[in-house]
Amino acid sequence: MGQPLILSTLPKTWIFDIDGTIVKHNGYKIDGHDTLLKGAKEYIDAIPSDDYIIILTSRTDEYKEMTLAFLKENGIRYDDIKFNMPMGERIVVNDRKPSGLEMSVAINVDRDICELPVIEREK
Repeated sequence: MGQPLILSTLPKTWIFDIDGTIVKHNGYKIDGHDTLLKGAKEYIDAIPSDDYIIILTSRTDEYKEMTLAFLKENGIRYDDIKFNMPMGERIVVNDRKPSGLEMSVAINVDRDICELPVIEREK
């Protein structure tokens, strides 16, 4: 799993893809339903309530209702969800605070393996 990710105590914005990170990639097409990845719900549940969670997905509107129902049934917390996103890279551009604090972090995980880093907050 590697080194823990040490973050500031400031509230955060989390951006998650859904397929391959929260649920089995394309399971909704292959199996006809979504399957949560082991540890994904617990990881999201551990995110502080004052943090904001956005889910991005290239799933089309055709799958919107089933996706929203699945997230609700499984208690997956999020504040916003965007469908019809491009399938390519997701690029975050942000500034650096004068203190030197980096204001963007990227975490890439292997598909269908929820091995997200342990989060530690600065003291």
